[in-house]
Amino acid sequence: MSNSTISEAKLKEYYEVALDLVQKCGPMLMEGYRKPKADFTVKADFYDLVTVYDKQIEDALTAGLQAAFPESLIIGEEESAASERQAVLTDAPTWIIDPIDGTTNFVHRIPHCCISVGLTINKELVVGIIYNPPANELFSAWKGHGAYLNGQRIHTSKVTTIKQAVVAYEISLIHAAAVRDKNVKRLYKLGSNATATRSFGSGALALCYVATGQCDTYHVEDLKPWDIAAGAVILTEAGGTIYHTKGGKFNVMKPDLVCGSTDELAKNVMSLIKEADQITEYTFK
Repeated sequence: MSNSTISEAKLKEYYEVALDLVQKCGPMLMEGYRKPKADFTVKADFYDLVTVYDKQIEDALTAGLQAAFPESLIIGEEESAASERQAVLTDAPTWIIDPIDGTTNFVHRIPHCCISVGLTINKELVVGIIYNPPANELFSAWKGHGAYLNGQRIHTSKVTTIKQAVVAYEISLIHAAAVRDKNVKRLYKLGSNATATRSFGSGALALCYVATGQCDTYHVEDLKPWDIAAGAVILTEAGGTIYHTKGGKFNVMKPDLVCGSTDELAKNVMSLIKEADQITEYTFK
């Protein structure tokens, strides 16, 4: 089955049903967000918190999407953690779900946390929906039809060089010793050349803020498909570009990425990352 066999009407149905389901899960997220301290346990990585609300939201989305579209498969953050299975992408319509991206923000009541739902068909990203209820931000896109924030069209900036750019970067990744050195060096190289640097604690929302032009570029590695899938659709439909960090095609199942408001900026960032990786006279442990 090629992507051309999916009708516009069917793609629109996927988009509209998912958009409705995600919005209906907003009150679940807000219930937990408003609590003085959400109940949570710690996943394998100490800085990655999982809440009871993660599970409730993912269960609700999974039930709703599979009832509407029995032919579709699910790759979900909580399901993958519970089953300990390596997610595999097939040609079947596949929903890639992060019930709460920015869980630490959620637990600490920082209004950068969101529900993220992406859809692939024939391994191609075609729908993205990201909802940040605390900030009343609903980002959405479906292939060929542009990207939207609360129903209004959004577009990336026209920035072409790092010196003009606001960089989004996940500073919290330096908690992990295995990736500390490369992230400190890359942050130094990008941040020292850019207009400004911002860290949101949510890969999904960072992609959205590049899509709106609030930021101009974002680089991240070592995240999971559900952190990036929906945002990648929103970003590209807003006019942005996304690559694998080392150049070449972006792969949602191993989403090491550089994205930019323009192709020129993305390539400028990749060049600086290459320079950062060549710094050998000191190491951050």
